Amino acid sequence: MVISTTYPAAEQQVQSSTFASRYVREPLPRFKMPKNSMPKEAAYQIINDELMLDGNPRLNLASFVTTWMEPECNKLMMASINKNYVDMDEYPVTTELQNRCVNMIANLYHAPIGDGETAVGVGTVGSSEAIMLAGLAFKRKWQQKRKSQGKPYDKPNIVTGANVQVCWEKFARYFEVELKEVKLKEGYYVMDPAKAVEMVDENTICVAAILGSTLTGEFENVKLLNELLTNKNKETGWDTPIHVDAASGGFIAPFVYPDLEWDFRLPLVKSINVSGHKYGLVYAGVGWVVWRSKEELPEDLVFHINYLGSDQPTFTLNFSKGSSQIIAQYYQLIRLGFEGYQNIIENCIENATVLKEGIEKTGRFDIVSKDVGVPLVAFALKDSSKYTVFQISEGLRKFGWIVPAYTMPADAQHIAVLRVVIREDFSRSLAERLASHIEEVVKELDSLASVVAIGASHVDSVVDAVQEGNKGGTAARKTERDIQAEVITSWRRFVENKRTGVC
Repeated sequence: MVISTTYPAAEQQVQSSTFASRYVREPLPRFKMPKNSMPKEAAYQIINDELMLDGNPRLNLASFVTTWMEPECNKLMMASINKNYVDMDEYPVTTELQNRCVNMIANLYHAPIGDGETAVGVGTVGSSEAIMLAGLAFKRKWQQKRKSQGKPYDKPNIVTGANVQVCWEKFARYFEVELKEVKLKEGYYVMDPAKAVEMVDENTICVAAILGSTLTGEFENVKLLNELLTNKNKETGWDTPIHVDAASGGFIAPFVYPDLEWDFRLPLVKSINVSGHKYGLVYAGVGWVVWRSKEELPEDLVFHINYLGSDQPTFTLNFSKGSSQIIAQYYQLIRLGFEGYQNIIENCIENATVLKEGIEKTGRFDIVSKDVGVPLVAFALKDSSKYTVFQISEGLRKFGWIVPAYTMPADAQHIAVLRVVIREDFSRSLAERLASHIEEVVKELDSLASVVAIGASHVDSVVDAVQEGNKGGTAARKTERDIQAEVITSWRRFVENKRTGVC
């Protein structure tokens, strides 16, 4: 099934292109394949024209995904774009590079790998697939144990915070696992470890902690979770494990918070996922999941395929996929090394601080993100009675900025925030420019709110006077129309006097 939508303006079934008109005289069908071929130049121009209306990825501050890489890496990616990642026998070097990445990442997370041993993990198309694989491994291990004990195994659950990314909800729904969420509260927007452990029961296949919440960038306290869950396991005889969703923070914490214990140094952490296409600094399309040891990945989930001449063990939801992102990840790991990643992340944190200070200077916002965590700035209006963060988000669009506004999950739905993600390609000058644009948008909204308030007050006072002293209904209606016209005229003058531009 393909789920597709179109904009109302696209109801016409054809499209045309100004530049392509020298090659294409007839309009093109939108939803059916054209009857005839066209020159490659025309096809390129038609598509390029439409893509011009997309947002600028560099100014998309909603996304954690990498939007810039070095030209040398781009060349490597283009050179390998025609390689199918799963053809391991035909592309043994690509397979070797993937294995090197898995081992580098596992060692970064302090996996207990002995001499002569290799890490257990796999490259994926992103953290969503990685989470599906880790969840399946937990579910299968739990089912196998319950079967061996002669106990029911039809009601598995996972305990998480309400701040988890939607891919956890997908896993729960697709693979029939109950998702038990710890609700949030104002001022505390991550999972409370104590409440999470209280929700654990004999059917819990794992507790999922987040290293870098999507909402505020905050790291959850995995060490405390490990301690509390260890105590509960001793009391109950269970062996409930922990999975760490380090999609955003997995390429941050090791470099700038090396003493923070969140990974395989904690005994109950059995698997970790991370997005290579976030702070792993690779374009979209690569993630990783690594396990503490071979025992944590049930063998019956691994397929051994005799395909194109060799035995290929595989544990993925996808089969055919490109090799480019795997090669790009290896490039970044050896090109930057520990020092390079550390410098980039520290620079991102410094730029986040610059933006945070600029936003605080306006005096209009409360910062809800934390200093320790993913380099982002999440902030809420101190007073939202005149306008909302959603209007500020819309106002920033005219400068080209894409800044998301959203409400918090249960039980903090009444809190609405804006969030700016600081990536490698977001410079200090851009941070300063964004802060000034935020202030400008707020001032415009203040002016608009004042005009509306004055107009409303004027209308109310006149209506009150008319109701008290004017006995002619016709005169009253005419006075109201006059006032409305006056307000509209004032508003038009206000808009015409504004000067805006795009950075």
